[in-house]
Amino acid sequence: MEQTLPPTELILNSPRRSLGQVQLDWMPQPGVQVTHEGELYTVLERRHRYQFTANRYQLHKIDVYVQVAGASQDKSWTGDRWVMGDITCQYNAQSEIVRCAVNPAGPCNGCSHYWVRQ
Repeated sequence: MEQTLPPTELILNSPRRSLGQVQLDWMPQPGVQVTHEGELYTVLERRHRYQFTANRYQLHKIDVYVQVAGASQDKSWTGDRWVMGDITCQYNAQSEIVRCAVNPAGPCNGCSHYWVRQ
């Protein structure tokens, strides 16, 4: 018997607003990318919402917090995965979600804080 997942609400992280509910057949993990209405988003966080029904808690809804995915030229390959930003910069967070500490919104190209990694 195949289990159906409850509705998933996509919530844009900044500015905080709902993008709507979708029915997914998979559990989105932080760092993966999802497409919604032609726009590409990166999953930041997933939260489960439970409801107490018939003397037990049941998964009622899934909230997925997302951000607009950066341009493909603003990513670097680190051997086993893609990370945001320029990997040669000392401040790069080496993360699929956060670009760097000093300029998280980017872009890396032309950043005044660029410092070559030693």
